[in-house]
Amino acid sequence: MIEELLPRPVATAEAFGDPAGEPVPFPGEEHLLARAVPARRREFTTARACARRALGGLGLAPVPIPYAEPSRAPRWPDGIVGSITHCAGYRAAAVARTADLAALGFDAEPHAALDHTGVLHLVTGAEERAHLAELAALRPEIHWDRALFSAKESVFKAWSPLTGRWLDFSEATVVFRPDTSTFTARLLVEGPVVDGVRLTGFEGGFLVRDGLVLTATAVRRPDNGPDPHHRSRGPL
Repeated sequence: MIEELLPRPVATAEAFGDPAGEPVPFPGEEHLLARAVPARRREFTTARACARRALGGLGLAPVPIPYAEPSRAPRWPDGIVGSITHCAGYRAAAVARTADLAALGFDAEPHAALDHTGVLHLVTGAEERAHLAELAALRPEIHWDRALFSAKESVFKAWSPLTGRWLDFSEATVVFRPDTSTFTARLLVEGPVVDGVRLTGFEGGFLVRDGLVLTATAVRRPDNGPDPHHRSRGPL
């Protein structure tokens, strides 16, 4: 599903469950799971297997994929950007060459309301909560609070490797465009410079299907022109 939200240079792989039996970590990743509970071991192993399948789509051989501290974001081979996600019933990865994309991020969440009001106030501002109320009146079948949470997760995953620092939920404002299944995330802090252009935000797409909400954003190199799918166009 995730390939529907990302431009053509991206290679993707996904799984809707974990293989039976005890998961076997890829050589070089065993230490990453030394203290992990069984459920975490399964989702990590399956998601990393998806990542290697995606890398194979770019012609790369299987390699260990450790994570960077303190963000714990995947550390990709040189010349590659990517993103990994996992939630109940879904694991996926997407990768691209840095010659095509400066960054990408995507996220999958169960399509259900956020657990309680406190979480909503933690991840949104007053402007966004008013926007969510308008969206709920327009398209009540979509859990927009969860979609917004997912969109911010996708933005963080794209932001982190460009800056090397945290992006707080309060440092970006998300606006959805239901008619085109897209969103804009406007940065409220100074953005990074990519190929001489300072980012002021990210654009992305969202998809609700099979009990999941998926969001994605990609920062294209300026010389590569706009996204042919008219989604995930960046920088702004």
